[in-house]
Amino acid sequence: MILSDDELTRYARHIVLKEFGGSGQARLKTATVAIVGAGGIGSPAIQYLGAAGVGRLILIDDDRVEPSNLQRQTIFTTVDTGIAKVEAAAAAVQRINPHVAVETHRVRIDPTNVAGLLAGADVVLDGCDNFATRFCVADAAHVAKIPLVSAAVGQFEGQLATYRGWEADKPCYRCFVGEDPERAETSCAEDGVLGPVTGVIGSLAALEVLRAIAPFGDDPAGKLLLIDLLALRFRSIRLPKDPGCRACGTTRG
Repeated sequence: MILSDDELTRYARHIVLKEFGGSGQARLKTATVAIVGAGGIGSPAIQYLGAAGVGRLILIDDDRVEPSNLQRQTIFTTVDTGIAKVEAAAAAVQRINPHVAVETHRVRIDPTNVAGLLAGADVVLDGCDNFATRFCVADAAHVAKIPLVSAAVGQFEGQLATYRGWEADKPCYRCFVGEDPERAETSCAEDGVLGPVTGVIGSLAALEVLRAIAPFGDDPAGKLLLIDLLALRFRSIRLPKDPGCRACGTTRG
């Protein structure tokens, strides 16, 4: 994969990194990333993945931009109010980096369309806001053997993990969460969230997507990062594989 002169200049700070280099940048150029949710987590992630030079982004979200989004979803501006999030985000990516192709889907993911929406993706980033969609995305990514970067936020906290549950020693999303997608949930509208919290988590999610495409450093799969920004505390815990998990367990069924 040959990078143009403009790309060599644009990505120079990546290319000089010995852990990443030109080969890593070339892998980004040929990669496709599906991003589920163009909201608080998706907003910074889309910007960083576009700026980083991921060749193709698939944006999936069924919402429009509302004034209450603007405090944290920094990919949008006031003039985007009322526009479909995926369309406003795609326009922002083109302003950031014309070398990136963007495919948009203004739909809500469900079991009937998820496989088609994720088809061709090398990595899936899930930043949606409900368990039903998370389970749907996680199951489809697992079946297709697509690495899943899953991120969530609330108030002053966040969590982040990468899942490759088809590997013998790695858990899937269901190993972590269990089997109850109808559990009680609250939203940012109900509980609130400090704007920069979504920026921190979304940026870290983008970092893990890049790591999944062009591996560098330690492999994060099988670990959960927990972030408490009231205490400014980061900690990671190891996630065990559940032998009885119906998605990836060795004793399922």
